[in-house]
Formats: sequence, structure tokens, C-alpha cells
Amino acid sequence: MRLVFISGPSGSGKTSLSNQITLKIKNSIVLSTDNYYKTGLISKLLSKFVEGYFDRSISFNYKLFKKDLNFILKNRISIQERSYNFEKKKIKNFLNKKNNIKFLIIEGIFAEELSNTFNDQNSFFLELKINKNECMKRVLQRDIKERGKGKKKAEIDFLKSWDIYYSKFKNKSSKKNNFIITKNTNIDQILRKIFY
Repeated sequence: MRLVFISGPSGSGKTSLSNQITLKIKNSIVLSTDNYYKTGLISKLLSKFVEGYFDRSISFNYKLFKKDLNFILKNRISIQERSYNFEKKKIKNFLNKKNNIKFLIIEGIFAEELSNTFNDQNSFFLELKINKNECMKRVLQRDIKERGKGKKKAEIDFLKSWDIYYSKFKNKSSKKNNFIITKNTNIDQILRKIFY
């Protein structure tokens, strides 16, 4: 199975790119790290008191993510999807069976960390490098509409998120099969290199 990791700061277009790929590439599926945040009372409390909580590793449910990832890698099928509700801090599970998976796309702000254990010829890493102001504009629209935030709170959270993302990866090592995606990148050309 071929793995494609898509990373970038909040609002850079990771989900949009993932969806674009699955429309073009048969037998592909997306695991979004946004759907694997921790739930319950502790998550509710920490998200109130820890600055940039959702951008930090402490918010991510690695155990649940690895369970789903390993199931897909072993069986080449997926039985369910997960969806995280940021207001209620809950994960909703729903049936969505997909068979004969050949391409697994892992996208989200934790994708780069997860990719470090799969640095081989069957894994590819796409990093989105998009203008900060453009990312902020997208995040404000999303957070106000989907995550119940006010404009000022969404702005503060975005700026913190941006700083956390780039401070995490300032000393990163270069990966094999690494592609930088900018606004002017020819996506179809990149997809041909990865999928054909």
C-alpha cells in the first residue's frame, strides 16, 4: 500500500488537497488527524487552559489513530469513519466501508510526525507552503462557521497555531519522496509522480 502524508499549518489546504486526490485516484482513502483528538472532560478542560491545545501532541489520540491505521494497512479495507466535534469534544463514528484500498492519505497537522515512522519508497510526503494571511483568512471562516469561535478568538488561536507548527519542525530532516506544494504548484504533475 502506498502512503501519502499531507502536512502544513492550519488553513493551508490539507483537507482540500486530500479530497481533490481521492476524487482523482481510485482505491484511495483519507485519514484526517483532525478526527482523532482526545475526548471527554480532560479534553474540555485542557482546551480551555492550555494555549494552542489542539496544535499540541497532548491533544492527539495516537492510540485510536494507530488502531485504525494498522487495521487499514493489514486488511486493505476500512469499515468506519470518524468525525470530531470541536464544540462538544466528541468523536462520532459512522459506517463507511471501502474495499481494496491501495492508497492511504494521512492529512493534518500531525501528519509530519506520523510520517517519520514510514520513511520508505512506498511513502510520500507533501508539505503545503501557503501565505500566512491566506491561511488565516481560511481558518477564520472555518472556525467561526464550524467550531463556534468568535473572530478575535479565532485570530489569536490561528497565530498561536502557526507559531507552534513552525517551531515543531524548524530542525527537521529531509525526507525521501518529499514534495513542497505552493499556490503555483502543478498538482496533477505531482500526482502523476506518486500514483502512476
